[in-house]
Amino acid sequence: MKHIKTFNHLSRKHSHRKAMLANMAISLIMHKRINTTVAKAKALRVYVEPLLTKAKEDSTNSRRVVFSYLQNKDAVTELFREVSQKIANRNGGYTRIIKTGLRLGDAAEMCFIELVDYNEAMLKNAAPAAKKATRRGGKKKSTEAAVVEETTPATAE
Repeated sequence: MKHIKTFNHLSRKHSHRKAMLANMAISLIMHKRINTTVAKAKALRVYVEPLLTKAKEDSTNSRRVVFSYLQNKDAVTELFREVSQKIANRNGGYTRIIKTGLRLGDAAEMCFIELVDYNEAMLKNAAPAAKKATRRGGKKKSTEAAVVEETTPATAE
């Protein structure tokens, strides 16, 4: 029986899985986007999102807790300096998984996992759509009115 054992062990022992997830979390924090399998990305999301939430509060205890998971000073510094500033007003959902297809060798499902606030392409596309607030046909009415005014006095004479 399964008994709600939802944790994916990724066919690894505890120490190997812990080291792999820590290394992937460091890469995600440093590079903002990594390419991996869907199963590893889903496991990484469960691992890294609580660390990102913890990084919102910059205290000595928070830094020590995050360092105990990551064991990398550069990643902790990057997380608390740059990443925490971008995610400060977000209530969760700090990562996005984008499926990219199947791997050629073993047909494993591949994907990108990225930090949501660091995808420049999606942020550029979203910004102009929000700015555009023009009405359709606003100029047509004024030009048609001018044409009507010009033709009306000419036909009256």
